[in-house]
Amino acid sequence: MKGEDRLAGIELFGELSKKELRSVASLMTEIKVKPGRELMAEGTPGRECLIIVEGDATVRRKGRVVARVGSGDFLGELAVVAGVPRTATVTADTDMTIEVLNRREFSALLDTEPGVARKVLIGAVRRLHELEPGLTS
Repeated sequence: MKGEDRLAGIELFGELSKKELRSVASLMTEIKVKPGRELMAEGTPGRECLIIVEGDATVRRKGRVVARVGSGDFLGELAVVAGVPRTATVTADTDMTIEVLNRREFSALLDTEPGVARKVLIGAVRRLHELEPGLTS
């Protein structure tokens, strides 16, 4: 599956046109991950977000398991959009393939494509509302 096709199925990018999806996909880098690798750590600065292409991971907040994620899931978007610290620790449970999007590259895209910025912001707020009901009310 092409990068833009993977992105189209993710709510954060759901409002983007095919051209905009191709622009975002062109900035992503595929990485292979081994079980046990920490993909992000709660409280640390977030410099990238990721899409899980294959494999599974566990999400923990304050040491408690809060979710299990797998193929098609998107993580770390708040760090990329808002530059906030990580809200959870995510650890690979299996061999994984992930697509990574660097914050600097993403910011440059948002500067050159203002329509993408608006659409992604809407997607990020929706996602935040799903994760933390009442926080965005």
